Amino acid sequence: MSSSSPQGPATDALPGAASPEAEPRSLRLEDWLTVIVMAALALITFANVLVRYFTNSSFAWTEEISVFLMIALALIAGSAAVARDQHIRIEYFAEGGSALRSKRLSMLGAATVALLFGVIAVLSVRVVWDDYSFGETSPGIGVPQWWYSIWLPVFSALITARAIGLFIRRSRGTVSDAAPAHKDAQP
Repeated sequence: MSSSSPQGPATDALPGAASPEAEPRSLRLEDWLTVIVMAALALITFANVLVRYFTNSSFAWTEEISVFLMIALALIAGSAAVARDQHIRIEYFAEGGSALRSKRLSMLGAATVALLFGVIAVLSVRVVWDDYSFGETSPGIGVPQWWYSIWLPVFSALITARAIGLFIRRSRGTVSDAAPAHKDAQP
């Protein structure tokens, strides 16, 4: 006899992926930002390759913007991973033991992520202020540095909010809700 999940058959879902009903609807923000950033990275890189091929020189600004976009992409993806409860963890400990233990570890992980990125958000505001008040400019283009650094506290606050939301969902859910959506061993 095989066991079925309460969400029904989800054979095409990725292992560990939350069901669409369990995902926050506002994850569309991260999904669209990911698409936009990836498209911008591809276009900038392609344009630089074409210019380099045809002129033997390159756009100086492409590397600076590409590095910024890759950092932004990592923070956006981190936010989506936290909201979907797919952040990095050691599965042996997260899935081992009772369902109550898994729920408590999931809540502890969400609280730790919220604390860490909350601290990063608060402390990085000082970095932004220093960039603004001292008039720092970027090395490649010469635009104000705070145009880039302002996004660290913004995205860190977003990750903090997502982690708090995950913590609340885990604390309100039943013990069986905290168990991961996938189990390798089937009875």
